[in-house]
Amino acid sequence: MASRATEIKIPVSFEEALRRHEREIMRFLLRTTRDREDALDLFQETWLRAYRAYPRLDPDASLRPWLFRIASNLCRNRIRDLARRGRVFADGDYPDHERPRDADGGTGGFDLRRAIAALPARQGQAFAMRKFVGLEYREIAEALGCSEDSVRANVYQAVKKLKPLR
Repeated sequence: MASRATEIKIPVSFEEALRRHEREIMRFLLRTTRDREDALDLFQETWLRAYRAYPRLDPDASLRPWLFRIASNLCRNRIRDLARRGRVFADGDYPDHERPRDADGGTGGFDLRRAIAALPARQGQAFAMRKFVGLEYREIAEALGCSEDSVRANVYQAVKKLKPLR
């Protein structure tokens, strides 16, 4: 006979959720924003929003995709706000003081972060969640609020666009 503990789903405390997922959420935010200060701001906002909504979260909900959905929505909002203020630049349009640098400190060469940032938002987010964080397609679909097929297509298109740049 199975023990009662295996039959009941024990809710994870918010502190445990933070401990389990903080590194991968931060890694995703760093890859998406390409800016440590922005990523830290979004990281704090992600956890603040999650903390406020946590008591209302369905106990059967998948915690990891839920947290990534909050983080990806905040990233999308930040990118939109920066674009409105003129801080998002197309390739070659960077002011000298904001021009991305490669590993050698130069401005030439392949910069994966910049290439990902040039992708459409959904493709960049799906690619980063899959390749850098290692989320399953199902989890990415939950986080982005779309189908698994859509996630697969977005990751495929991102890879297809990034491949010739290497």
